[in-house]
Amino acid sequence: MAQDHSLVREPMQNILEVIRTLRPELRKSDRKVAEVVLDDPRLILNDTVAELAARAEVSQPTVLRFCSAIGCSGYPDFKLRLAQSLALGMPATHSELQGSDTPDKVVEKIFDYTLTSLDWARYHLDKQAVSAAIDLLAAAKRIEFFGFGASGIVARDGQQKFPLFGVPCGAEVDFHQQIMVASMLQPGDVCVLISNTGTTRSLVDVARTAREKGAHVLGIVGSDQAPLRPYCDVSLVVETLENTSLYTPMTSRIATLVIIDVLSTAVALRRDGAHQQAFIEMKQRLNEARFK
Repeated sequence: MAQDHSLVREPMQNILEVIRTLRPELRKSDRKVAEVVLDDPRLILNDTVAELAARAEVSQPTVLRFCSAIGCSGYPDFKLRLAQSLALGMPATHSELQGSDTPDKVVEKIFDYTLTSLDWARYHLDKQAVSAAIDLLAAAKRIEFFGFGASGIVARDGQQKFPLFGVPCGAEVDFHQQIMVASMLQPGDVCVLISNTGTTRSLVDVARTAREKGAHVLGIVGSDQAPLRPYCDVSLVVETLENTSLYTPMTSRIATLVIIDVLSTAVALRRDGAHQQAFIEMKQRLNEARFK
């Protein structure tokens, strides 16, 4: 398998996630070093080359070759990037849930996993695509959010936030209703499709229908290879470290909720003073409805 050299050319990338991603493609001996590092990165943080070689049962030149294979200029550079990665939280590979995990361990792993995955998503986010998405939403006459399952929850979150900024919104999680709504869209409307995998066929049908009606389509997906992307005018790739084939989406849903917050806040900041005042008054009325 060909190594993805784009990963090793990014010096600010979380080195633990670089190792996780490249591990299947490394030489067998290099992979032994990778497995030792990923098994307990804090343990080897202060190791010398010789000590890490002994842990992995490989030669010292193999450790140096491993450092080069993952994009480090040498062992000191590897140690520095390892320390930086640990400061962000333990890697997703170290946070894999086990049946024997105690509740305390589950808390620790899920928080570590989420923090690391959010940082990964932020680092890989295309800022130009974010700006284009904000432009679409800020100019929208109407916004309709579409999603299924966990993505449907995110769609409803978007539908809750954007009306606060003067945009009529809807959220559809039933396919038949989605097609009906998409068929009624008009030029100036925006259709927001949310799917971590980007492989849901019915959402492609929704995208086609919306574009036929002249609406713009914004896709929020979890991979740049998502089949949904070619049907979108703008697509945001919110890449996380999650394997949704085993567990229900957790970090991918949280990362997408953060993106909804980013988009809605950016749209709100573009509104004029009159709208800002109306928003303040709305918040005051909500506060009055609460117990003091």
